[in-house]
Amino acid sequence: MLETAILVILVLILLLVIVALFRAVQIVPQSYAIIVERLGKFQAEYGAGMHLLVPFIDRVRTTVDLREQVVSFPPQPVITSDNLVVSIDSVIYYQVTDPKRATYEIANYLQAIEQLTVTTLRNVIGAMDLEQTLTSRDQINGQLRGVLDQATGRWGIRVSNVELKSIDPPASIQGAMEQQMRAERDRRAAILTAEGVKQSQILTAEGDKQSAILRAEGQAQSAILKAQGESRAILQVFDAIHRGNADPKLLAYQYLQTLPKIANGSSSKMWIVPTEFTAALDGIAGALGGKSAAGGPGSAAFNTDADEDVKVDVSGMETTLDIAGDLAETSLQAPEEALAQARGEAASASQEAEASDDVPPSGRGA
Repeated sequence: MLETAILVILVLILLLVIVALFRAVQIVPQSYAIIVERLGKFQAEYGAGMHLLVPFIDRVRTTVDLREQVVSFPPQPVITSDNLVVSIDSVIYYQVTDPKRATYEIANYLQAIEQLTVTTLRNVIGAMDLEQTLTSRDQINGQLRGVLDQATGRWGIRVSNVELKSIDPPASIQGAMEQQMRAERDRRAAILTAEGVKQSQILTAEGDKQSAILRAEGQAQSAILKAQGESRAILQVFDAIHRGNADPKLLAYQYLQTLPKIANGSSSKMWIVPTEFTAALDGIAGALGGKSAAGGPGSAAFNTDADEDVKVDVSGMETTLDIAGDLAETSLQAPEEALAQARGEAASASQEAEASDDVPPSGRGA
């Protein structure tokens, strides 16, 4: 009986020693720290590694994570300076730098950080309107981080960064903003289109200008060359006439050949034959060598033989000119035949002009 009691006592003592050893040895992981109290009073702060405590006297108050923490707070309603309620989600990056103060200076530092963030956010946003709130995130983040870091420094906590995850205005404001942005994009598109059309028209106008300038220069060069050619042709004809020593007979003959062409022109709607026309013809016939009858206009008669060829008088020309020899060998039409042919063509042209004037406009159009 006594032996059994001794055995039980030994077993209990062994169990007590094992439990004491288990409580005395503390292994702290990397990036963690423990706060040890002895009889309810702060004893020490232990970092990573194995540590021995006094059993039943020392105890671990808390284990603090020394790594940087990320916490996201739920959306908070905030009123802007223009009396619009926006919902803001915030994210806080913080790290415990002093485990002792984080344990004894503040009861719940995470809740304290959340409330401090909400109040600071309302103060910062309350001084801005909606447009500034949406476009000044970096400014808001900097102000929040400065206030939080200053407030949490005495708690042994460092706030490294503050980010606004989302800023949600009311649904009606979102619709108005979408319409505004759509109108702004339409305006920019219209401006870009107008600029493109403007540039296109400018380039087209410049191209037309250059084309017109080149065309005008070409026409000017063509007109100059044509005028030079005509001038040279006239000079050559004039020189040839003077070399050929043309007499009035040749000139009268050329005049008779030109009259039908004048009468048959497409622009001649009416061709008037003057009463002195026959007298003019008598004069031409006289120039060709014939004699006018004494009867009066229209009764001219020529005593030149119809079968006799009329030759050009080249007596005054130099014998060395080739053109004089050519003209001397040229046979001209008899004056009577030329005069009769000219009269017939003139009368025919007069009848055609009178006939075209008698036709009514409707008949012409038909």
